Amino acid sequence: MEDTFQYKKVFTQTIEANWLSLKNVRLDVLRLDKIHSVISGNKWFKLKYYLQDALAKGFATVTTFGGAYSNHIIATACTCHKSGLKSIGIIRGEEPVELSHTLRTAKEYGMQLHFISRKEYKDKETLSELFKDTYLINEGGYGIQGSMGAKEILLQCKYPEQYTHIICAAGTGTMMAGIIQSVSANQEVIGISAMKGNVELLNKVTALLNKDDATKKFTILHEYHFGGYAKHPAELLAFMNETWQQHQLPTDIVYTSKTFYAVQQMIKDNTIPAGSNVLMVHSGGLQGNLSLPAGTLCF
Repeated sequence: MEDTFQYKKVFTQTIEANWLSLKNVRLDVLRLDKIHSVISGNKWFKLKYYLQDALAKGFATVTTFGGAYSNHIIATACTCHKSGLKSIGIIRGEEPVELSHTLRTAKEYGMQLHFISRKEYKDKETLSELFKDTYLINEGGYGIQGSMGAKEILLQCKYPEQYTHIICAAGTGTMMAGIIQSVSANQEVIGISAMKGNVELLNKVTALLNKDDATKKFTILHEYHFGGYAKHPAELLAFMNETWQQHQLPTDIVYTSKTFYAVQQMIKDNTIPAGSNVLMVHSGGLQGNLSLPAGTLCF
């Protein structure tokens, strides 16, 4: 698998701003968005062990789930193509007259798209039975293999042990669970939920942890969703443009913009104490910005 997908070495970007120097806080951003133009951010890490398992078990086709702008769908299509596997995407919602950029690109990588109603989409057991002869990967790569891969994310840092706080977006919680497994007992992991009122998220993260990891310091914050999953009011879009202009840091409308906003607020209000050393994981997903009208963002 490592030979199949050669990703670029990433780097940490140190953010400089008055709101950091006033609190004597260092903030680095792990730029996983730089890994690959399509298999961006945390996606490779979450897919890696699933695809190894699929190949080892002799499956020819991988089936997974997602929406019209899913980073996971496009990454799965591309990675399967590179691995010599066929792929099927179960897409939430009716088939549109015109496919999104995400789905067009997934099709270009050979993914077969199956559109189903949102009601049918919730019935994963029936869907799994229909595609039982293929290798099934949960939406967002949720599961043990996904968190195993995410456990390797902090290896992209030179000295991950230097950080007091590691902050990441949380959708399915797979990446967060992997990061919790990779930190020491004196480090704190904070997940920023991209969904509104996702009360099950903590249970989903905990379900991927062993007894020792479950005692580590971690929390999930639910107040930075900006109205809900993929909602992007004018305030958030303005913040994204400001972030680019001030730091040359590109963010996406679903995950990383809300995470960076949360980091800034937590430092300003001392939720993250003065003198801390903070790492934010940039989980990629910039392709989702193509859903916006041209000119909305300045990057």
